[in-house]
Amino acid sequence: MKKIFLTALVALFAVTAVSAQNKGDWGVGPKIGIYTNTGAEGAVFGIGASGRYTFLDNWRVEPSLMAICKKYCSVDISADVQYLFNIAPDWHIYPQAGLSANDIGGWSCGINLGGGADFSITRNWDVSAGFKWMIQTAEFHKNPILINIGATYKF
Repeated sequence: MKKIFLTALVALFAVTAVSAQNKGDWGVGPKIGIYTNTGAEGAVFGIGASGRYTFLDNWRVEPSLMAICKKYCSVDISADVQYLFNIAPDWHIYPQAGLSANDIGGWSCGINLGGGADFSITRNWDVSAGFKWMIQTAEFHKNPILINIGATYKF
C-alpha cells in the first residue's frame, strides 16, 4: 500500500510542471459561482465559462459569461484584469479589477474588485477560486458579491 501511494505521489509531481505565466498564454474553462447580496431571496447560483489571455508575464485578462439561475435566467458578462503573484511553483494569487454588465433585477453596469488563487494540477490544467465585489451603477441593485470556482485548460 505504501509503495502504491509513493508511486502515485511521484507520478503526480512528475506530471505537474512549473506553471509560469508567459506572455501570449491563453486558456478556457468552465466556472460556477454563488452571487450573494443580490436583493433576491437568498443566494443566486451561476454557471458559465471564462477565457484567459496573458498579455504580459504577470498580467492577464479574464472575460467571462455566466448564466444566472434564479426565477428567470439572467446573464452576467465580465472582463477582469488580474496581476499574478507567484507564491510557489504551482500556486498564484491575484488581485483583480474589471467591468461587468448583468441583469440581476434589471440591466446594470458596474466595476468589479476582488481577488483569487490558482493552483496547477497538471501542466495544462489549473483550478481557481476567487471572489469579486460587483459595484453596480443602478440604484436598485445591492452590489452583489460573486464567489466562484473554476478550471482552466491552458493552450
